[in-house]
Amino acid sequence: MLRFVANRLLQLVVICFLISIFAFLLVHLLPGDPAKTILGPNDTPANHAILLKQLGLNKGLVSQYATWIINIFHGNLGASFLTKESVTTSLGVAVPIDLELVIVSQVLALIVAIPMALLAALRPNRAFDRIATTSTFGMLSLPTFVAGPLLVLLFAVTLKWVPATGFVRLSQGFGANLKSVILPSVALAIGSVTVYYRLLRADLIATLQEDFVTMARSKGLSTRYILVRHVMRPSSFSLLAGAGITIGTLFTGAFVVEILFQLPGIGYQLVSAIYANDYLVVQGMALVAAVAFVVVNFAIDFLLTVLDPRVRRG
Repeated sequence: MLRFVANRLLQLVVICFLISIFAFLLVHLLPGDPAKTILGPNDTPANHAILLKQLGLNKGLVSQYATWIINIFHGNLGASFLTKESVTTSLGVAVPIDLELVIVSQVLALIVAIPMALLAALRPNRAFDRIATTSTFGMLSLPTFVAGPLLVLLFAVTLKWVPATGFVRLSQGFGANLKSVILPSVALAIGSVTVYYRLLRADLIATLQEDFVTMARSKGLSTRYILVRHVMRPSSFSLLAGAGITIGTLFTGAFVVEILFQLPGIGYQLVSAIYANDYLVVQGMALVAAVAFVVVNFAIDFLLTVLDPRVRRG
């Protein structure tokens, strides 16, 4: 087990190192000159050269990367050229928003998907199974950028139950916070419900055909006990793997929802920095988002090995 974890950690370090290289190099492909953006009308050759030297952009790529990565290990991801605000400060604002969106959306998705999958698997190809499968198929074809405006139109504009945009922090009140995140969380949860339902339903149906389930039924055990005690654990591996990919994707790719609902998360700030050619912010945000995706999948991979030793042996 320790050897397996050590190998996975080594792979994690190597992947993070490669991600840092790509994040650093790709930003240099962005059009525009950050020095011109900062100087504006004061962009003279002399001022341009001075600013490039101050920012360290007059050095080679290797020297720039070495300086950047050393600063990262010291907790310094740089600062915005335009606002002068550090990337770390911006992340302090963005990360709690993304975390709350991911947590609320995934809790909602699991609350809906797990009972649906259990009921469908107990009576496959019956009325409920067909209705649930058809409904989730329709939900899968509903992208976030379509679901979001529809939710706003219904619940914010027509019914006026929740605000259409903006974010209220949890410290300012639980009710107000929940109202500000419920619509974007539902928009994110729609796709997750479909994925989780289909994965869990397929595994549950397969597990319910196993001999040990037949043996448990022959002993007179209740259906609820069999599902909870004998069926859910071996049927949850695909669900966990899907959750790892889904959560990582949501954490790094929820910028459509963040822009639509005006939530200053990582995606929103990353897109804003790209438009402003604020490349240090782009580097820092992109690096954190990519590493977060890798770390989440590493955690799910580790959890799978704990639940199923066959993964570790394989």
